[in-house]
Amino acid sequence: MLYVWFVIAGAFAGVCAGLFGVGGGMIIVPALVWIFTAYHFPPEVVTHLAIGTSLATIVVTSISSLTAHNKRGGVRWEVWRKMALGLVIGSLVGAGVADMIDGKVLQSLIGVGALLVALKMLFLSNKEQLGKPLPSTGVQFGAGAGIGMASSIFGIGGGSLTVPFLNWAGLPMKQSVGTSAACGLPIALAGAGGFAWFGQDVVNLPEGTIGFVHISGFLCISVVSFAMAKVGAKLAHVLPALTLKRAFGVLLLFAGGQLLLSGIGVI
Repeated sequence: MLYVWFVIAGAFAGVCAGLFGVGGGMIIVPALVWIFTAYHFPPEVVTHLAIGTSLATIVVTSISSLTAHNKRGGVRWEVWRKMALGLVIGSLVGAGVADMIDGKVLQSLIGVGALLVALKMLFLSNKEQLGKPLPSTGVQFGAGAGIGMASSIFGIGGGSLTVPFLNWAGLPMKQSVGTSAACGLPIALAGAGGFAWFGQDVVNLPEGTIGFVHISGFLCISVVSFAMAKVGAKLAHVLPALTLKRAFGVLLLFAGGQLLLSGIGVI
């Protein structure tokens, strides 16, 4: 039954990755926390294992999502190139920082962050700033570093931060989603590698893991989410931009609330 839950999580995460450009981590991390807890994994490693596994799956999901978006002209590669090095550096630093933070604190922090972004997407101005000059290379690099660090700490592909940043920078919503999907790849590669490395000396991890990466969970979720991300990407290019932004906000509201309540011990 454990594998069935992995497949269900992967299907939902894949659709969300393609639709919202979020890499699926906003779905996978809460789902894996719940799954690992239900199967009585050691509570002190549950959150870190969920984050590391989530980042590993995002490597596969982001490839599927970004290729689908790129075919529709949705990826601004010149922006990606300026952010990529910052994303990698930030992700490696974030993995090291996360290794030193208590799991429940991690859950609460990402929950608060997701809720703040959700409120912005739902209630603040939804006018796209088309034609606005892109920020300088330094700003894009710095944004990449900050997004990479936060994303690695919390096991997400960075879409909850990258999409609003790119939208603010002047990219249309559909290009923001597509470019965000591409940005998820360097985040996930560096972050998953960091979690696998920093978790290798932890003694109470369950069998079938490499550091903080659960191998069977990674394989099940990756295969399903890879296929379903293409479905989400197709929907993203059909739905109106305002509908896409509102749906993205609702997703973050749900995921953020769940993580916050879990982190403070309410659920």
